[in-house]
This record gives sequence, structure tokens and C-alpha cells, in this order.
Amino acid sequence: MHDDATAPTHPDHIHDLQTRRLADAIVEMHLLSEDGTRPPPDAYRLAFADPEFLLRRETRGIRFQLELLKPDLAQADAGIENTIVVFGSARFREPAEADAAWHRAQASGDTEAIRRAEALRRNAHFYDEARRFAQLVAAYSQSCPKVDQLYIVTGGGPGIMEAANRGAHDLGAPSVGLNILLPHEQAPNPYISRELCFKFHYFALRKMHFLMRAKALVAFPGGFGTLDELFEVLTLVQTRKAKPVPVFLYGSAYWKRLIDFDAMVDEGVISPEDLDLFTYVDTPEAAWEGIRHFYGLPEACPVDGTPAA
Repeated sequence: MHDDATAPTHPDHIHDLQTRRLADAIVEMHLLSEDGTRPPPDAYRLAFADPEFLLRRETRGIRFQLELLKPDLAQADAGIENTIVVFGSARFREPAEADAAWHRAQASGDTEAIRRAEALRRNAHFYDEARRFAQLVAAYSQSCPKVDQLYIVTGGGPGIMEAANRGAHDLGAPSVGLNILLPHEQAPNPYISRELCFKFHYFALRKMHFLMRAKALVAFPGGFGTLDELFEVLTLVQTRKAKPVPVFLYGSAYWKRLIDFDAMVDEGVISPEDLDLFTYVDTPEAAWEGIRHFYGLPEACPVDGTPAA
């Protein structure tokens, strides 16, 4: 039996020792005052455990690297290689919630509240359809080898994002949420897999993670954020800075009313073939079938474990 002084330096023992020392540094980093402010600058504090240092303008590049690396390693550890990204409004609600909001607005007599509640009620079907789409993806992946499974990824918030995470959760499938730190409160929805729920400070790094493993994008009706993310993808694919992926604009009436792509062709600002970068769909089944067709996926993964694609 060895005492501590003569114990063999087994690699696992060394790793555990290093981990404990790093943990001590993490404790130091979290030694905040009771009012929640950061500790004062201290030249003697370890550099990577020093919030004042890490939050300097000059260390922004390091923060970029960390926001890129942390979700990447976590998804790699979970075996997530192929994702389906779902975008859409954070403001949409499921039908029961939208109906309740409409009844409250009617009782209030507030014209503006009634107008907003009617829009919520009118668009509530998109919540159910996003949930159904995610269920289709999860149901297919359940019988696939790990390497061929597809995982739902959303922006991690409420509305359409919640619906898609919820659809995967309904079938017990993991799903990813890439939330963003905003001036107003935005908590991650409760249906994201806990170990795959990430928070970002930088929109640019968040967008990178949307595309790093993406095999398809389904954009439900949404506002500025949805448009920003959609056109980021279209631009990267158009300019061949990203590999071609199928892009589906869910809710053709909304998208055709919002954006006149034909007018862009007529004015010469995009090419006619750029219209092939996306497809309009109006049902969850059509979106899923479009993805299957693009990759030549069978209706179900082979039971013998042969890769589906």
C-alpha cells in the first residue's frame, strides 16, 4: 500500500489532480460579492479565472473561441453530427394559449389587445405544425444508426422554437437550443435537452452553430430575427461559402406576401436560378418529404443498421 508521497502517478490520477486544481480556479472566478457585482481587478488572479480580464475588449477574440468551442465539443460528445434547423417567430403560441389570450382581450375591450390576440389566434396553427414536423424527424431517427440520426436545432426560445423542441421531446429525442443573451429576459424553453442547451452572447457565433451541422433549414413565419437567419443561410449557399442544403419556407402565403422574390429577379438583383435555393411548403409532411428527397433517404432507416444515406 502506497502513501500519498509514493503513490504511482497514473495518468488518471494526474488528470483528476489537474481537474481539482482547475475547479479551485473556477471557484475563485465565481467569488462574487453579495450584490452580484464582479470582483475588483486583481493582478495576482489567474488569467483564465479573472472576469475583469476576460471581459476586456482586447480579449474578445478569446471569447469568440470559447463560444465556438463549448457547444461544438458538447455536441460532438453527444454524437450529434446531422441537424435540422427550425426558425420562426418567438411570439407564436399554441392554440389553447392563443384562444385564452383572445378571450382575455375580448373581455378587456382594448382594441389593440384584441388585434394582437387575433393575430396570435390566426397563427397558432404554425405552433402545432412545427411540433408535428419535429415529431416526424424524431420518429425517423429513432430507428437509425447513430451516425444517420437527425436532430432538431432551434434558437432555444419560445414560440416556433419551443414547438420544434417540444416535438422532439414528445418522442424522447434529444434536441438542441442555441439561446441568445438579450437586453430583455429570454429564458430557454423547457423542452430542450438540458445538456444541449447553450447560451450565446455573440449572434455571429450562434449563427455559425446553426450551420455547422445543418442538413436542412425550415423557416416558419417570423420577424427580423427569422429573416436575418434565413438570409444569412441563403447568402452563404448562394455564394458557395456553405454547402448546399435544402431550405424550406413554411407557410407559402406568408412568405409570398412578405417577399417578392420574382421582383428581385426582374430587377436583376438575383439570378433566376437563385429561386431554386428554397422551396415553399405548407405541411409538416411536405417539409419532411422534401428533406428525404434531397438526400435520397428511405421512408425508414434499414433495420440491419446499414446507413440510410
